[in-house]
Amino acid sequence: MVQVCLNGPRGAADGAMVPLTPQASAESAAEAVAAGATDVHVHPKTPCGQDSLSPRVVAATLEAIRARVPVPVGVTTGAWTEPDPAARVERVRSWTVLPDHASVNWHEPGAEEVAAALIGLGVGVEAGIWSGTDAAARFAVSPLGPKVLRVLAEVTDPAAETAEDTARALLADLGSAHGRPVLLHGEDAGAWPVLRLAGRLGLATRVGLEDTLLMPDGQRALSNARLVAEGLAQYGWAQRSS
Repeated sequence: MVQVCLNGPRGAADGAMVPLTPQASAESAAEAVAAGATDVHVHPKTPCGQDSLSPRVVAATLEAIRARVPVPVGVTTGAWTEPDPAARVERVRSWTVLPDHASVNWHEPGAEEVAAALIGLGVGVEAGIWSGTDAAARFAVSPLGPKVLRVLAEVTDPAAETAEDTARALLADLGSAHGRPVLLHGEDAGAWPVLRLAGRLGLATRVGLEDTLLMPDGQRALSNARLVAEGLAQYGWAQRSS
């Protein structure tokens, strides 16, 4: 499985290729799926480009993307979208159009409550376990662990030279991960080394403009589709060379 992460918290300053509107996200998702992506992760945004959990914003983004692609579509529930944990739970419960899955960053305050609300709605939970946090330890003792859709092993080390080692340490901390599937990915200069490691280990991964703005050769990525196509090539090459 290779998921495309369309935009993340990026904005207009990161370049015109980053999709910010529902229509742009839908177009980018369609191109990425045509390039081989099998799942979509998106940050729904307000007209001014801010990540949002507003039911209206989430619905517009999901409906636009689903009109163009047949694959599952998920959204973020990052604390920056709504810092108050109780308000974040209420936002999730107010959604009128539900995503197939939503990521929950396990180190954030209120993570388990948000995850429980999503599970109650029938939405799959991607448990975001960030390196450099206590998320793995929290997840290990969580009663919700066996109920999540999958674990996002998120390597926040942005250095190409050390990201793979950080990824291996994170996977060791995760252990059995409650037996749930693991999606391993990195960010910035660490994105490509971690993607190749995922290929060698046979783990799901993701790539897109949320995680990196650059191709492996350092050239600016022109689209999510270009990143997905290259990601699949790198992933397959890593599997064959392992």
